[in-house]
Amino acid sequence: MDQSAGEDQRDRVDRASAFAGGAPAAARKFTAKGLATRNRIIAAAAGLVFARGVARTGMEDIQRQAGVSASQMYHYFTDKDDLVRAVIAHQTDGILDAQRPVLDELDSFDALERWRDLLVGLQEQRNCVGGCPIGSIAAELADDHPRARADLVDAFERWEAPIRAGLARMRARGDLRPDTDTDALALALLVALQGGLLLTQTRRDTAPLRTGLDVVLTHIRTYATERTQRRDRTRASMPSSPTRRTTAVDAPARTAPAEPPAPST
Repeated sequence: MDQSAGEDQRDRVDRASAFAGGAPAAARKFTAKGLATRNRIIAAAAGLVFARGVARTGMEDIQRQAGVSASQMYHYFTDKDDLVRAVIAHQTDGILDAQRPVLDELDSFDALERWRDLLVGLQEQRNCVGGCPIGSIAAELADDHPRARADLVDAFERWEAPIRAGLARMRARGDLRPDTDTDALALALLVALQGGLLLTQTRRDTAPLRTGLDVVLTHIRTYATERTQRRDRTRASMPSSPTRRTTAVDAPARTAPAEPPAPST
């Protein structure tokens, strides 16, 4: 038996031993050291998937990038599909963390505009390269991988939920009319965001992202109550004071491509 065949056999034995209990890797308990190793593997996989895509990222590539053995890889993950699902969760956490606390405070028109500026700023920081870390995975896997697609549905729901909650607070406070469908508006913002990210990546220009979000924000303003409109007119007539432009710091540990080194949305 040659060396590669022997290694393959040992990997199969290691995998069978690690999962003899039948519990998914994510559901099992790990020591602090084991958890750190698992997280290192996920981070390495996330960087490679962001830079290359899922199909062009092999388990051996991830193994080398993370600096672990094959037996370690299969101790923590049953297969590539299992690891990719962990990457989806990891990237989702990174995307949301990079937008907080602004994302959790989208209950005014000013806050919505700050969020737009933050999203545009994130793309400017990475020179419009990469697109959306979970959107790009969805483009590859949504049709043929039902478990990954379900994870992606949950990921986008986690993103949409705080947008929906902020708009609902605006309606409850009287900033938006009672008949405002805040669920539909939140979905429209996420749709504009995803389409804007794709065109921004393709054109290497943030104008599509800003324009798409601005169109939806303008539409949301049509639901403003008379009280809100009067308040906004009063504020617009007052002399403006210099303001510092909102900037954002990305979460490179979660979303930056491993090759080349450098980004989340």
